[in-house]
Amino acid sequence: MCPLKLPIGVQSFSEMRTGGYAYVDKTWFISDLVIKGKYYFLSRPRRFGKSLFIDTLDCAFSGRKDLFFGLYLDSPEAEWDFNTTYPVLRVDFAGGTLKDISDLFNRLTGTLDEWEELYGIDKSSGDPGDRLLSLIPKIAKKTKKQVVILIDEYDRPILDNIGDISLVQEMRDCLKNFYGAIKPLDLYLKFVLLTGVSKFAKTGIFSGLNNLQDITLISRYSAICGYTHEDLKTVFFGYLADLDLDEVKKWYDGYSWTGETVYNPFDILLFFGERTFRPYWFETGTPSFLIALWQKNPRLPAEYDGLVAGNELLGSFDPEYIRVETLLFQAGYLTIKSWSADPIRGFRCVLGYPNTEVRTSLNFLFSEALSGHDISGIRDRLYNALEQRDIEQLQSCFHSFFASIPYDWYRNNPIAGYEGYYASVVYTYFASLGYDVIPEDTTNKGRVDLTVKTRTGIFIFEFKVLGLDKSGDESPLDQIKKRGYAEKYQSDTRQVYEIGIVFDPETRNIQRWEI
Repeated sequence: MCPLKLPIGVQSFSEMRTGGYAYVDKTWFISDLVIKGKYYFLSRPRRFGKSLFIDTLDCAFSGRKDLFFGLYLDSPEAEWDFNTTYPVLRVDFAGGTLKDISDLFNRLTGTLDEWEELYGIDKSSGDPGDRLLSLIPKIAKKTKKQVVILIDEYDRPILDNIGDISLVQEMRDCLKNFYGAIKPLDLYLKFVLLTGVSKFAKTGIFSGLNNLQDITLISRYSAICGYTHEDLKTVFFGYLADLDLDEVKKWYDGYSWTGETVYNPFDILLFFGERTFRPYWFETGTPSFLIALWQKNPRLPAEYDGLVAGNELLGSFDPEYIRVETLLFQAGYLTIKSWSADPIRGFRCVLGYPNTEVRTSLNFLFSEALSGHDISGIRDRLYNALEQRDIEQLQSCFHSFFASIPYDWYRNNPIAGYEGYYASVVYTYFASLGYDVIPEDTTNKGRVDLTVKTRTGIFIFEFKVLGLDKSGDESPLDQIKKRGYAEKYQSDTRQVYEIGIVFDPETRNIQRWEI
């Protein structure tokens, strides 16, 4: 039997349901949200299905029952009345570009003009917020129904201009005025949902709309966007033949917001179509701004895998003081691995890379940022050296890499002077290859600087930087032996290699390599 079509790029619920596409039923979430509340905010990374969910809500409130046949919302348990319809007003910032405050003003004005024409209401004047405040009661009065407001990618005007603070402030003030007009209209509203990538909690953008319930980190809504592993095995079973599902899961699953993990739908659909492991999602949005921000205030990339965070880091985004960790999480480059709620400290979680795609792709960019040039050629040599367990070639790879960095790059880039530079280079190289890389690998006798596991070998690394290391004259290899770091892997059938590396900041290269 021919499997259903893959809905690659399809954001229309109607097209999804009538065009022969595979569809993962998300309508339980619609029923639950409407039963439990009225005003909501949801943050998810780009290309995660937010726009499709918004369109599904539109169809549900518009009474298009035929589209929901066989889905949860059409079941008796949902108690959804398709005969009662509501006027749905949508604001969509997902498409187009807004590079000036006039672009945003014109977008909002044009949307308001369309609503007035659609409902036969006399054209109004004033700023977008005042017009919205006046328009909603008129629509409710004319239709004799409460109004539904759905705003998709509410933060796009700000994120697209994040490098221009003065423009961001103008965009923020305009959006604050528009969104703030919603709160006084409670009597006329049935349901409100805003979606976006970031939450600007510290910018005042929601100060006038402070009654939104943020469902981003509520466990039962973790899978509101994206596909679960069970979805793959049921809805997409026709595409699973000859695939190693464990490997697929490692590559594309792993996104979590304190609940069930999900796959990025954009990723997995393209993978099913091409059947080749590639960073499909990552390639559509190379985070150049993020890397530039990281270069100004670098930290060990390894530290992001196991980073402890709380609401103060995850729950807010300030364009005037951007924290790299917040941006990494909200953009989808980090996800929640574990979490707890403490009565004293509140919500705490451990962040990490969600999967192989993100870990390899992001660390590849970190590697290039650490060297200032393309690393593809040396990276391929490194992969061959590890697979063949050629230790001389491994040493040669790193020596060649450091030797290839021009003096002017060191002189013009302060990133080369931060204490974790050399360890970061080694870590990002290995992590960009997709291997199991463990920084600060814990044993019963201490912590190994770095452990790399391949199919046939385990490589234990200890680093020392001349003039910076506090361990005195003890060589890194002696430290590995003295503390018995390799004992942890005694029962492993793979060959274990103990490698000590001493870096010299004067020559900017490896001073000693011990094995």
